[in-house]
Amino acid sequence: MAQTHPSTETGPEYHPFPTETAPQAGFPVRIRQKISENLVIRRPLPEINGAMGDLGTFIPIIIAVTLVNGLDLSITLIFTGLYNIITGVFFGVPMPVQPMKSIASVAVSTGKSFTVGEIMAAGIFTASTLFLLGITGLMRLAYALIPLPVVRGVQLSQGLAFALTAVKYVRNKQNFSTGKSTGTRPWLGLDGLVLALVSLCFIVIVNGAGDEDSDLDDESGALPTTITNPNPNPNNSSHDNNTTITATGSSTNISDNCSTNRRIFPIHWFRFNKNKSSSGGPSGVHTVMRRQPEFMRKLSGIPSAMIVFLMGIVIAIIRDPSIIKHLKFGPSSLSIVHITKKEWRDGIVKAAIPQIPLSVLNSVIAVCKLSSDLFPGKDFSATSVSVSVGLMNLVGCWFGAMPCCHGAGGLAGQYKFGARSGASVALLGLAKLVLGVVLGNSFVMILNEFPVGLLGVLLLFAGIELAMACRDMGSKEESFVMLVVTSVSMVGSSAALGFVCGIVVYLLLRLRDLRCFSRSSVDEPLTQS
Repeated sequence: MAQTHPSTETGPEYHPFPTETAPQAGFPVRIRQKISENLVIRRPLPEINGAMGDLGTFIPIIIAVTLVNGLDLSITLIFTGLYNIITGVFFGVPMPVQPMKSIASVAVSTGKSFTVGEIMAAGIFTASTLFLLGITGLMRLAYALIPLPVVRGVQLSQGLAFALTAVKYVRNKQNFSTGKSTGTRPWLGLDGLVLALVSLCFIVIVNGAGDEDSDLDDESGALPTTITNPNPNPNNSSHDNNTTITATGSSTNISDNCSTNRRIFPIHWFRFNKNKSSSGGPSGVHTVMRRQPEFMRKLSGIPSAMIVFLMGIVIAIIRDPSIIKHLKFGPSSLSIVHITKKEWRDGIVKAAIPQIPLSVLNSVIAVCKLSSDLFPGKDFSATSVSVSVGLMNLVGCWFGAMPCCHGAGGLAGQYKFGARSGASVALLGLAKLVLGVVLGNSFVMILNEFPVGLLGVLLLFAGIELAMACRDMGSKEESFVMLVVTSVSMVGSSAALGFVCGIVVYLLLRLRDLRCFSRSSVDEPLTQS
């Protein structure tokens, strides 16, 4: 009787037995899976700590607009809390929710004559513009066409502006209701220089300058670096390889046949990619996971920003114990803001028009670029970010919530302090929601006594982290364009003006390159006689 032999075919598509295809998950199941992925918490303390990363921007602006223009803090906390939760669920990254800075600046500098209605009119008009740019695809087109050096220039100017403001907060006493410094900060006291400097040193010791790709290792504590194999052919196992890696027991020998140097490392320090580098470079460049010392891993797990913020809350109560007696529980009543024709006109002309370029550049373009740098697997379109900003304010502003947007500085600050998923901002949103419902407008009394020096410290690290994202300019021309944008933006206090100058300089450089290329193409080649 003839025997039948099983097929010797091997490969990823061969199955010796028939298999049933898993049924396609339904829409509700996919939604639940997406939410669980976006809100995953691998390391709780760093996620909570990262949520504090943009408070150095959020708190001063909210305090100023509340005290000067009569903004309803309870409504703002409730709606910004909801924004945080929704964006955390939708985007899956620590997408920040920050007040629109240009609108806030105009409101505070104008004073009480700039009404809540004008603030809301400016927010609604800005939101409508971003929403239309998003749904029509124009924002996606702008994101694709704007050169990277110009975007980096906007980021660098914003980061340096944050850092300079932070230093001003640390060095000088501030009156947020007037937006001016009121003298040099004393060395001692509950809001003195010593407190701010000690907090700054504490964060530097705990967080350092920030570990690149520190989220790759999760609990392992390994840091990425690279080694180079001069023979990039992974299939060549001959002894001619210049670099070989052999494992024996718990160690790995890296030997260089061209030299006598030999180093021995524990095998778990390496993640060896035979085909290409982690950055997508040529084969032969390999990622090495360098393990951190044990005490460094424990140190980096300390929630430094959360400790500094909670210390600030305690100090605020110590500075004015009567706050506890005057706290009133319960939220403000929800009502639609009535906006007059004059408020529409003044809000749009005075505040919305300066805000729109800043929102397009910093809240959408720069945020998308920074998120693709920090979270390569979580890319999302400029359309979704633009529509998100639009929808938030088209709802909240009608009820008196401060106009808000996403910001590259907030994203950088939250990433700096450990936020890696949407859970971080969702937890922050939950905290805002609880404070807005429970304490309402009385919470501004606590924020008003919060040590400004500590806010400056948090803002400083957010600004530096945002500025450091611009270190990838690979040529002198790119750096030149970036620095032109930065210089004009900071001196003129206008990101839009810096953007226009950067585009002009970039086009001139491209025109120069094309002209030089066209001239060289018609030149006769030199010949040796």
